[in-house]
Amino acid sequence: MSEQQAIDRSNEVKPDGVTLAEWVESRVARFEGRKYDWNALKFQADFDPKYRRAQMRYIGTGATGVSADVNTVQAEHFTFSTMVLPSKCEGPLHVHDDVEEVFFMLRGSITLFIRDGSHEYETTLRERDLISVPAGIYRGLFNHGEEEALMCVMLGTPKPEIPTYPSDHPLSKVKRG
Repeated sequence: MSEQQAIDRSNEVKPDGVTLAEWVESRVARFEGRKYDWNALKFQADFDPKYRRAQMRYIGTGATGVSADVNTVQAEHFTFSTMVLPSKCEGPLHVHDDVEEVFFMLRGSITLFIRDGSHEYETTLRERDLISVPAGIYRGLFNHGEEEALMCVMLGTPKPEIPTYPSDHPLSKVKRG
């Protein structure tokens, strides 16, 4: 790409009426001042405390059902957050019919459960391991460790649909907040 092409591209992306500094800072999500949202999946934890987890959003709001978060970078092509997984917590088996989901372990380890039709598989993800789960495949997790785990979660669309649970899972009958 030539220098002129790069300038032309920048003019297409950066909105008119804002400085380069304002535009760049609008695309930065700093850790300082952020807080974990223990309410994003509260309806699950209210059903059973083993489902208690927290989300910290960086790009977009993910698929937890949070409709807006002014403290995030606007999603254009994907969402990105971190998730705190307390010791012995469970992320229930669920499916995203519309989007690929990526888990990247920052700290700790989890057992990941995958179900495709009648086929099931489980694997352990440890620090710096990553998995990409395609749309339409059920996934769930369990933090078997004594310490909390921390992972990044990325969904390949700016506004994912709310996931669903297997019809035989009790959360499939629970109404959200």
